[in-house]
Amino acid sequence: MSVIAHVDHGKSTLTDSLVSKAGIIAGAKAGETRFTDTRKDEQERCITIKSTAISMFFELDEKDLNFIKGDNQVELTEVDGKKQKFNGFLINLIDSPGHVDFSSEVTAALRVTDGALVVVDCVS
Repeated sequence: MSVIAHVDHGKSTLTDSLVSKAGIIAGAKAGETRFTDTRKDEQERCITIKSTAISMFFELDEKDLNFIKGDNQVELTEVDGKKQKFNGFLINLIDSPGHVDFSSEVTAALRVTDGALVVVDCVS
């Protein structure tokens, strides 16, 4: 999934929140860490210049899994000869720049992903 939006609409903040939910960074640091802004110039300017990818693994508890898939539609996966409920999801997320000067980075991110998460700042 690519995270796309105009500059300063909250792409990196949303990405930080998802990274926090995955347990990669502390929840208290989400939104201010800018985990995917790894370059020094990105940190100094507080903008994303290069698209950055991160893989996150999420596990749903059984109640949420049954709610999403329905009690009768939960798939069983064979692991080590035993049938088990599979409740994990691997999400590859790309945080892309919002500034028009870096639109080639956004285009590249969109070409390699199956979908996009469009962030809209409803106040702007």
